Amino acid sequence: MTALAENGVSVALAYRTRAREQQLRRTPKQGTSMRHRYLVLIAVAAGLTLGLSPRARAEASTRQPQPDAPTASYSPGVGDLMTGGVQPHHIKLGLAGQAGNWPLAAYELDEIKESLDDVKSLHPAWHDLPLATWIDTWMAKPLAAVEGAIVSRDAQRFTAALRRLDDGCNACHRDSGRGFIVIRAPQGSSFSDQDFRPAQP
Repeated sequence: MTALAENGVSVALAYRTRAREQQLRRTPKQGTSMRHRYLVLIAVAAGLTLGLSPRARAEASTRQPQPDAPTASYSPGVGDLMTGGVQPHHIKLGLAGQAGNWPLAAYELDEIKESLDDVKSLHPAWHDLPLATWIDTWMAKPLAAVEGAIVSRDAQRFTAALRRLDDGCNACHRDSGRGFIVIRAPQGSSFSDQDFRPAQP
């Protein structure tokens, strides 16, 4: 390598090193400048808020929504109510009955009834189908049979009554065009955080 080339390489390296050092020296100033801008913006916003008269601040803090203003509300659909309300309680009902935990089974049966009442009140007719009537038609007797099995604390009777309840669910699903939703007794627990055995005194 010639002396000129060696000199050029060392000049280029020196230039890159110097440029990098200058960049590193500038970076904190730029960050400080950005922080300074945010602090100024916050101070201006605070000043505007504090600059309001006490009466204006009080009115702003107690302002109520206008009665004419539409309010967004959520009304769960039939599928939401079934998979979020009825189905988990059905699973727990089956597991409690299988374990002989009759107080828990009675509780879960009541929860199913409440969830079905929610479906009937929110969606008495669904896609022009008499959903509330169908629930009463298909579910009243099976629910009563499950309740009788729970009261008698009879495991065999409970198993048969739960099967009738499942048949009622599936009949309603078929009538509503949702026959692809097939309910059965739970085959295992999806509630790993709950012990379904009867509580020990």
